[in-house]
Amino acid sequence: MFESQTLLVTGGAGFVGTALIKALLTDFPGAAIVSLDNYFTGRPENHVNDPRVTYLDGATSDLAKIWADRGLPSPEIVFHLGEYSRIVQSFDDHDLTWEFNLHGTKEVVKFASASGAKLIYAGSSSKFGNDGQDENLNPYAWTKAKNIEYIRNYSSWYGLDYAITYFYNVYGPGQITSGRYATVIGIFEDHYLRGEPLPVVSPGTQTRDFTHIDDIVRGIVLTAQKGKGDGYLLGTGREWPIIEVARLFQTPYVLKPALRGERVRGQADTTRAGELGWHPQRSLDEYVASFLAAHPR
Repeated sequence: MFESQTLLVTGGAGFVGTALIKALLTDFPGAAIVSLDNYFTGRPENHVNDPRVTYLDGATSDLAKIWADRGLPSPEIVFHLGEYSRIVQSFDDHDLTWEFNLHGTKEVVKFASASGAKLIYAGSSSKFGNDGQDENLNPYAWTKAKNIEYIRNYSSWYGLDYAITYFYNVYGPGQITSGRYATVIGIFEDHYLRGEPLPVVSPGTQTRDFTHIDDIVRGIVLTAQKGKGDGYLLGTGREWPIIEVARLFQTPYVLKPALRGERVRGQADTTRAGELGWHPQRSLDEYVASFLAAHPR
């Protein structure tokens, strides 16, 4: 599978998209890969210098036109990662969240279906908290949950081949470490390197399931190869209280005010992903220990 094929990765210049493209190049040397990114959080410096990869600058809402204008062959697989993906910030960025996650994804789904491609969608683990009620906590979680409903229905209506993965707090090389869209582990690393206390959002007892980028990418590829339908949760199954994560860095931390729209707990049920042969291999504590060893004080 994937050999001598065209693969589309939306968000291919972002954190997860870049890592996925590198893995696809290694695992499937005969495949041609096309990235479509609007560079909202993606960066040109993430581009992989390989003739098998084509980078397109544009919005997912314009995907069909962009593809036709370039005269590209129909893709066999569409990896859809290119959406707005921050919880707290989505309150201020409501219009962007709507445009990227609802309008853009509608067009990606239509394009995948018209191309006869299999769609691999990156859902949000935020929908699983509080017996499913957390999907209504913020604009981001709500739009992501609605997209799951849309994809399921579209498949029923038009026969779309799809599989849905859910990422749990991805961390690792290439993560965003500063600015409004930085990840938790990225922020902690940045503050540690600058000798500043780590900012822990109150109360600090809220939990997250942190998953290394290498494990996420393996899960995405396995889901594309073997998965069908919904429910492929990619996490370690371990809950980490945020304050305990800060303590792993062996440096001072400070409590910051609670943030609007954040969930209380996060923990993946990896049963369905495990049926594909996927199991997480990297642990957060080992990763942080390695980071500290590489940056001794």
